[in-house]
Amino acid sequence: MKILLLGDYSNVHATLAGALRHLGHQVTLASDGDGWKNYPRDIDLSRRMGGFVSKIRYWNRLRTVFKTFRDYDVVQCINPVFLPLRGERIKPYYDYLRRYNKRIYLCAFGMDYYYAKAALAPDVFRYSDFHTALVPKDSPELDIWRRDWLEGPKGEINRYIANDCDGIISGLYEYHAAYAAEFAHKETFIPFPIDTEVARPEPNNGRPHDKLRFFIGIQRGRSVYKGTDVMLRALEKVVALFPDECEMVKVESVPFAEYRRLLGESDVILDQLYSYTPAMNALEAMSRGMVVVGGGEPENYAVLHETELRPIINVQPNERSVFEALCRLVRHRDRIPSLAAESREYILRHHEMHKVAKRYLEVWQR
Repeated sequence: MKILLLGDYSNVHATLAGALRHLGHQVTLASDGDGWKNYPRDIDLSRRMGGFVSKIRYWNRLRTVFKTFRDYDVVQCINPVFLPLRGERIKPYYDYLRRYNKRIYLCAFGMDYYYAKAALAPDVFRYSDFHTALVPKDSPELDIWRRDWLEGPKGEINRYIANDCDGIISGLYEYHAAYAAEFAHKETFIPFPIDTEVARPEPNNGRPHDKLRFFIGIQRGRSVYKGTDVMLRALEKVVALFPDECEMVKVESVPFAEYRRLLGESDVILDQLYSYTPAMNALEAMSRGMVVVGGGEPENYAVLHETELRPIINVQPNERSVFEALCRLVRHRDRIPSLAAESREYILRHHEMHKVAKRYLEVWQR
């Protein structure tokens, strides 16, 4: 098949592209590298911020590039806003892709209209990025998400593409739940792909360092949304309480290659406080034989049909729950090797990239 993957989040499309090529398909990945993360791509769609002249140059570059985006069997957009443009400018590019290619799919991989709507509803999730125990989280950071997706042109283009496209593929339980009610006829859940050869356990084979190393990644401007502000406070208290038994590896907005290096030198990762499920950072850490503290609710295992493995240290969305979970890990560090082995098995069972790529092909070829 001839496949165009448009845009990228958290290295999902780059990983999927590698697996599809290994299976013999012709794949083009065009993205902006997800900003400062600088994920690999075949065609660079990154944009330098500037004045009017810079905008004109970028639009001209897009016009030239899009002329080559024809005659694909499948086009898959990472998000309704698959280009670094304002929502109201996306529609002509989507319509062009629709006109000149066979099939087009929308990914439900991150923030969009349907997820924001579900996350704010009182009866979809027990907690979400927008509320804990149905108490709304108050933050200017979250107000921007609400305004962008629920009230503005991003929401309009999301609804347009979701209704028009040939299929919708969700990558986590939360996104599946957000789309399933309205789009059950065209929505499919497929786990995120992980390159298990690149993300392999370190030679210590799951044995923790002399000091248990807790890894936490901070994204500027997304700390409240991700819950890393709460997790960081809990972790700082634990390190202060057990200075001889553990230490913190804190990483803030570094390129992906550097992030991977620091991640590989740690034992436990704290990630996604308000999620029911581990996302790409946590999944890669699990593939490396690390223990995840974050989202591991029953719904996560159910959507995977997993009845045996329970490697994720699930925490509730509050500082006390995180603090107590971390203290237990420090006091019972003998659990780390078995949890590390389960983490690796979990990824091999559900997220190995070639298995995942075959599921995509099944959906696209229906």
